Amino acid sequence: MMLNSTVWSSMSEAFEKSKGPLAERMVAALKAAENQGGDIRGQQSAAVLVVRGQPTGKIWEDRMIDIRVEDHPHAAAEIERILRVYRAYEHMNNGDLAIEHGDEEAALREYSDAETMFPDNVEMKYWHAVSLVNIGNIESALPIFQSIFQTDSNWVTLTKRIVKNGLLVADEDQLERILSVQK
Repeated sequence: MMLNSTVWSSMSEAFEKSKGPLAERMVAALKAAENQGGDIRGQQSAAVLVVRGQPTGKIWEDRMIDIRVEDHPHAAAEIERILRVYRAYEHMNNGDLAIEHGDEEAALREYSDAETMFPDNVEMKYWHAVSLVNIGNIESALPIFQSIFQTDSNWVTLTKRIVKNGLLVADEDQLERILSVQK
């Protein structure tokens, strides 16, 4: 179903020459296929599934990456975007784990990497700001909160709620300072 005979060799070459994790190399191969004309029927969908080499018997743990794009005019480019979002959230999760282990420096580095990969994601900025407060660096968090609160007032509501359940560790004065940046 390939448009021409150069698709397969281009995929192979792109995969072999690309660097990094398996999923990114697979996406490079998909993009190379599209650059050579790809499927004769055109673009519509793309998927990347990476599983553990040694299964645990728990499908939810064995599937390392399972992303897909259905019915999209630029499926290869969209799967690449979704993979970048996935990787950015991996950095966020690693930052959260670093906070849990008391490694503030690693956490801030992971949050920064996530924001660099996906700079328009308000949620990533939000949890970065929350983590800064939780480690005692409210001054650095305030400008981040200010920009977030300007995008959507629902973040203000969430901020009030997460103090009650302990996700944001702030006393009344600190919470008031945080909320005051919305004005």
